[in-house]
Amino acid sequence: MNAGSSLPPSPAWEDLVTAALLGTDRRTPPGTAPGRDAPRALLDAAAAETVRRRAGLRPGPAAPRPRPAPEDPRPALPPAAARRLALLLADRPGTASGGRRGTAPDLVELLPQWLTAVNDRGFAAPPESLPALLDAARARTDLRPAALRFAGPRALWLARFNPDWRFVLRASPGGGAAPGPQEPGRAEQLWREGLFAERVSLLAAIRSRDPDAARELLAATWPTERAEDRLMFLDSLRTGLGPRDEPFLEQALADRSRNVRATAAELLSALPQSALAARMAVRAAACVAVDHTQDTPTLVVEAPHECDAAMERDGVSPKPPSGRGERSWWLGQLVEAAPLAGWSARLGGRTPEQIVALPVADDWLGELHAAWCRAAVRQRDPDWSRALLGPPSAPGAGGPGAVSLAERARLLGALPAAERAAWVAGFIAAHGLSEAFQLLGVCAVPWSAPLGRSVVDALNIARDAGSYPWSFSGVMGLAERCLDPSEATRFDALLAVPDEPEDASPGAGGYWAEAFQRLCRTLRLRAAMAAELETGAARPPGG
Repeated sequence: MNAGSSLPPSPAWEDLVTAALLGTDRRTPPGTAPGRDAPRALLDAAAAETVRRRAGLRPGPAAPRPRPAPEDPRPALPPAAARRLALLLADRPGTASGGRRGTAPDLVELLPQWLTAVNDRGFAAPPESLPALLDAARARTDLRPAALRFAGPRALWLARFNPDWRFVLRASPGGGAAPGPQEPGRAEQLWREGLFAERVSLLAAIRSRDPDAARELLAATWPTERAEDRLMFLDSLRTGLGPRDEPFLEQALADRSRNVRATAAELLSALPQSALAARMAVRAAACVAVDHTQDTPTLVVEAPHECDAAMERDGVSPKPPSGRGERSWWLGQLVEAAPLAGWSARLGGRTPEQIVALPVADDWLGELHAAWCRAAVRQRDPDWSRALLGPPSAPGAGGPGAVSLAERARLLGALPAAERAAWVAGFIAAHGLSEAFQLLGVCAVPWSAPLGRSVVDALNIARDAGSYPWSFSGVMGLAERCLDPSEATRFDALLAVPDEPEDASPGAGGYWAEAFQRLCRTLRLRAAMAAELETGAARPPGG
């Protein structure tokens, strides 16, 4: 259109809005004749005005470009391993149809193991995999520590552009790397001004490298912290717990919060040389003695008759749970908190095995041994754990003090890895797999050869007996992740569908063959994954 052409004046935007609100019957748009065509003319005018307003809008100043992502100094992931990572991240839980898993390996369950292996070798994550890796970590909190370690410094940079990944910022004190030992001022500022999650993360980071510095940082603001925050901060002292923490924990025994006092007492009882442990030892020793007047030396128990103020200050809860007697409740807490090393001198120089073997008068055996179990777990005492577990072939295989599978699993956690695996292998040989799931979960991965063989043999026995394969799905899943991949060749004879006994569950043979095929394929896949990472393997700095 020529510049000299006469144009009708453009109606003001406000006039058009008013006409639209009132209706063209009551307010005709400027420059438009009344009538049936007025609504259409209004819309045409609004469209033209919209274009005019946009065309005349001056652009604002450009936002500054984001700073480039930081460099990741670690070596690049080998190409084959990078392709494997893409496959692992592309798999999603719940994609199998129906209730049958088929013979394909479960890639979702292999991702945590792969992340652990790649972090041990010190490789950097491919930049193009970071979004999918952060999405996986967002969906599964159990993946986050390993996934963020693998993602490296670029994860923090990338998380600032997507609110769905804000958990990465929370996991990094102050939205960046934790202040180092050369930055005390920055650490103190973040501790005093940061959000709660940032402060928890900061305290944990400092505690892992300098326990004394973390404790001093906490002590500086302890009186002004909220009770629920004090509890969380105090829990961080479990890492690197040592005798130098005792004065601070003794002060926490006088805290206003019952939960804080209880946590402080628990931490002090894990320090065998602490004053609290000594006080508990005196109280517990007054409750248990050896009676030599009977034909067989027998432990006699005299439980406390009251819970005094000093006991409450040391973490003894005065009110028992529903259905529990007061005196047995108090006794259990005293014995649990007393150092196990003192019982030998108190009970005639006997070893833990000899003490546990003594009869206990007046039906106190269960209460006393259960308290010793909790003490062995808390103090991570292998001698007492071994004595309370008993031989794996014993009836119940839990020893006299382990009252549940969960308790047995916790006792096993105090034993060296090789001994733990041997004990569980003996348990399976004597009792089968029906109660072994929790016990297998505390064994080091990959399972030792004897443990692996005991699991495979027990599965084979269950298969030949025509048992329900679904009853062993948990153990089979553990075997897929924990058996040594070199065991795959042992399954060649188990891959065919077996002849089913007359009393077997219908269709059980097909399910067993399918499960063994999946197990074999998973083990071979794990072997291939390990080989891919060994190509050009790196090591973390200092490794």
